[in-house]
Amino acid sequence: MNPLTQFTLAELRQRTSVKWRMYADDVLPLWVAEMDVPLATPVAEALHAAVDRGDTGYQYGTAYAEALADFAARRWAWPDLRVDRTAVVPDVMLGIVEVIRLLTGPGDAVVVCSPVYPPFYAFVGHDGRRVVEAPLGPDLRMDPAALDEAFRRVGGAGRRAVFLLCNPHNPTGVVHRRDELEAVAELARRHRVRVVSDEIHAPLVLPGAHFTPYLTVAGAEDGFAVLSASKAWHLAGLKSALVVAGPQAVADLSRLPEEVGHGPSHLGVIAHTAAFRDGGPWLDQLLDGLHANRELLAGLLAQHLPSIGYRPPEGTYLAWLDCATLGPATGPTTGEPGVVTDLAGPARMFLDRARVALSSGHVFGTGGVGFVRVNFATSPAILTEAVSRMGRAVNES
Repeated sequence: MNPLTQFTLAELRQRTSVKWRMYADDVLPLWVAEMDVPLATPVAEALHAAVDRGDTGYQYGTAYAEALADFAARRWAWPDLRVDRTAVVPDVMLGIVEVIRLLTGPGDAVVVCSPVYPPFYAFVGHDGRRVVEAPLGPDLRMDPAALDEAFRRVGGAGRRAVFLLCNPHNPTGVVHRRDELEAVAELARRHRVRVVSDEIHAPLVLPGAHFTPYLTVAGAEDGFAVLSASKAWHLAGLKSALVVAGPQAVADLSRLPEEVGHGPSHLGVIAHTAAFRDGGPWLDQLLDGLHANRELLAGLLAQHLPSIGYRPPEGTYLAWLDCATLGPATGPTTGEPGVVTDLAGPARMFLDRARVALSSGHVFGTGGVGFVRVNFATSPAILTEAVSRMGRAVNES
């Protein structure tokens, strides 16, 4: 059964999370990365059982890491994800910040491939590190020349530096190939840049692509990955994630402050463990539904917004739409990246004229102006209505 078809619009509007409360009731929200799905049955059962036995204390143990290791071996051919090289952290972004603190100091650089997930800018900047962009190429994939130049600039003069990799990439939905990741590892070694891979969308790879964990590629032994079940099983409100260290990064991981492990929710750990351990069949049904929606979106755009540029994503449930042809009302907009709720350009137009909330491209950094990000993890009916409204707004303007 397709998890994306289980709720009506009226039922979804009863939710109290940010996706459904940020905007007025006449707005269709296709912005923040929440899915319009029920909890997977194994996850719901695990949470109910914990509540029934009053198991709401502090998290403990390695069950979460063991479940992830088993999932990674089955799904990604990653047989050597060792539990003793992991640490539980409050969520993926906070885990990334803690790892960056282990590897760099205030004023050091963190390289990102823009356009990229806005909190990369916000969290890194708020922690006193410099964000350095290595923009994606015209094909929306990592550009080795841009990375080489960025690594050369930040890795010299004895300064420490990190490359914050988004794997799969948000917002473009690109799933990095093994050869691309090997090139990253080689460049990072050459320039003495450490790699931290955000792999929160790793379970959400769609037909036609294959996910490669960064720590499985040659040269990545001193890297880190940060993962959770939150995006693939709709668990953002149940905080928990895992940091995984490569074999040459274990000493760095051992310096992680003990108090960081106090932040994760015990119920979050229970939910994420159940998802990785028992949520595979539900995930397969979700992926079928997302694949169908990816195809539906392509058809809807061709019908209602044929001038918009669209490369179907290889992973995630996010579509990156080039709206540059829509005219001056949606043209270039300047602004600082990182603030997820900032709206400008085409996203502002679609909200005002179509009553559809999308993520504004400018907050994703260089290369994002004139784009919008669409979350298509919703019902086919809502997706159809949203794109139809967007088409009418453009055609009537």
